[in-house]
Amino acid sequence: MIESHVPLRAVLFDAGNTLLFLDYSRMAAAVGGALGLPLTGAELAAAAPSAARTMERARLSDRERAIAYLEALFLAAGVPEARLGEVHELLIRMHAEQHLWSGTAGDAHDALARLRRAGLKLGIVSNSDGRVEEALDAAGLRSYFDVVVDSSLAGVEKPDPAIFLAALEALGVRPAEALYVGDLYEVDVLGANAAGIPAVLLVPPGAPRPLGCAVVHSLRTLADDLIKERRAS
Repeated sequence: MIESHVPLRAVLFDAGNTLLFLDYSRMAAAVGGALGLPLTGAELAAAAPSAARTMERARLSDRERAIAYLEALFLAAGVPEARLGEVHELLIRMHAEQHLWSGTAGDAHDALARLRRAGLKLGIVSNSDGRVEEALDAAGLRSYFDVVVDSSLAGVEKPDPAIFLAALEALGVRPAEALYVGDLYEVDVLGANAAGIPAVLLVPPGAPRPLGCAVVHSLRTLADDLIKERRAS
């Protein structure tokens, strides 16, 4: 974890692919059924890391990155490129009915509850479509957070440091007193660092990691480390 001489007061989180995850099973069933393809939730989940790297490398707006991510996800799972238009239209309808980002990691509730009990303020800084708070509510996570900053509502998106500073201002916390946790190096780590906030990348065990970047492999481990450091300070 990141060493600091300033006591930690707040932890800010990304939402998508950090706390909230796509409902792969629901998407696979709908898209596979509509296109007549043998698509499974496990195949989509397995394609997620490579799709995320494709999205991160693209120099696009947040909306364009989201589309690029979904396209890369379904291409990697075997959907023909010529049928991506059908997939896009179907996902838009599904998202309107129920937020697609409604899954959570199994350790999310326990980790967030422990961080709250340790006296830390918690916040969300997310590039989203104006509905991240709705997604957190649907996943049962909203009550853990003191502030939620959604790029579509804030008018600025990561990696612009202004969106991170908006969350810190709402919490009454200085950058050095906070930690940001996300899944994308270019967007999350570099954006938080530009705002003066130390950052850690949440990556699956064995996944590639940028050189010189602090990483953690699970929310449970994150909570363990931060609570241990807080007790020692």
